[in-house]
Amino acid sequence: MKDTKKTADLSVGKVAQDVAPKIQPLGDRVLVKPIEGDADGKITAFGIIIPDSAKEKPEQGIVVAVGPGKKNDEGKAIPVAVSVGDKIMFSKYGFDEIKVGSVEYYILPESSVLAILK
Repeated sequence: MKDTKKTADLSVGKVAQDVAPKIQPLGDRVLVKPIEGDADGKITAFGIIIPDSAKEKPEQGIVVAVGPGKKNDEGKAIPVAVSVGDKIMFSKYGFDEIKVGSVEYYILPESSVLAILK
């Protein structure tokens, strides 16, 4: 029975590794997968279609990877306040966009994270 549990844990870990991109943020950086709204353009009450290119960037996302933390004066890493899997709200313009395959991610410093959404 104990072996079955180990097998299940290993298979879950394998899935997580396959899904997560092969990117490890440095310092206090956080890798976030943005939570998108509608995939199609939005239609206003007056029938005006707003294309995706005119939409504002999302300000919420799921943390995919976290750096080791910023170093203090003694050289020790201060851990980042968020962890993998947290749903966060972040600053509208405080990130860099990166693409892994066809999936878009944002990389941002911990200081751009405004809140953890529960």
